[in-house]
Amino acid sequence: MQDWQAGGFGLYLHWPFCQSKCPYCDFNSHVAASIDQTRWRNAYLREIARLGAETKGRVLQTVFFGGGTPSLMDPGIVADILTAIRATWPMVNDPEITLEANPGSVEAGRFRGYRDAGVTRVSMGVQALNDTDLRRLGRLHSVAEATQAFEIARNCFDRVSFDLIYARQDQSLQDWRAELTAALSMAVDHLSMYQLTIEDGTAFGDRFARGRLRGLPDDDVQADMYEVTQEVCAAHGMPAYEVSNHAAPGSESRHNLIYWRMGDYIGIGPGAHGRLTLDETRWATEAPRAPGAWLALVEAEKAGEQPREPIASADQATEYMLMSLRLTEGMDIARFERLNGAELDPGRIANLTDLGLVTATGGRLTASASGRIVLNGVLRELLA
Repeated sequence: MQDWQAGGFGLYLHWPFCQSKCPYCDFNSHVAASIDQTRWRNAYLREIARLGAETKGRVLQTVFFGGGTPSLMDPGIVADILTAIRATWPMVNDPEITLEANPGSVEAGRFRGYRDAGVTRVSMGVQALNDTDLRRLGRLHSVAEATQAFEIARNCFDRVSFDLIYARQDQSLQDWRAELTAALSMAVDHLSMYQLTIEDGTAFGDRFARGRLRGLPDDDVQADMYEVTQEVCAAHGMPAYEVSNHAAPGSESRHNLIYWRMGDYIGIGPGAHGRLTLDETRWATEAPRAPGAWLALVEAEKAGEQPREPIASADQATEYMLMSLRLTEGMDIARFERLNGAELDPGRIANLTDLGLVTATGGRLTASASGRIVLNGVLRELLA
């Protein structure tokens, strides 16, 4: 068995367009006055055919339409893409096919079309259950619209996830507990909770640098919010299975698990990353970020990615540790050591165990709840 098979095989498609650019967002998203969706469909189909020829016979487990705002795609385009995917790879009996969506009325109106196209799961960018904070975050929807869209999604799909951002401006610990409790009363099977981070190159980053982004909770309050998140979600039957992700047992994001378990995945679209094992070499792929540049490459019948970079086995080991220790299931020690070509330092593991930050049992290394709070420090110690 090749190493990637321990993680699985998925496909990510990046739709780079949004109606507006959120001030906190550093994803590869762009606002365009008009989009020729037929050109984009044809480009995706061409890349599917090219990459399908390289991975012929592999069984595909998941498809993920990310962005940007994929719920701005015409459902007919999504249907054509999924038809091509099914014709290119054999798929598991119950593939997870996720589409990210904003909860605006326009996008919600397309949900039934996506279901009919073959989408099985929707992940909604709700971000806040407070209209003032939604405006601050640059979101175009209201809480009422989000609630309505969520009800439509729940009626269309068996699996619905949504995202929330915490540690927002002027948000107290009590505010977050109340909002999280309200969110859990709505949730179907999965929630993603992200702490607001101020990224360079974003509107929030510029404001923060000028001292104009006031009211952000301090580090202690942010840590308390993280702990409240773990506590409240677990009490509602949605424990953490990854640092920022919570699910009812069996409802974890299968696609994201491929990343965290270091499987292979194809990345198609502007800025999309991939990991592919071909002829016993694992390659990192990355597409140009600019939508026009990517489209021009593909339409010129060239590969829609930069030159591939081989990943050395030791670097794969590091990547595996970085990703897998985010999961509550942790890391397969033997797999890490096989990739690394050397054993983990037992003294370092013992030290971290004594501090209550990791456990090493049954051949797996797992970060404890307190270890995940300081995961970067744990990783530095293990990889030193």
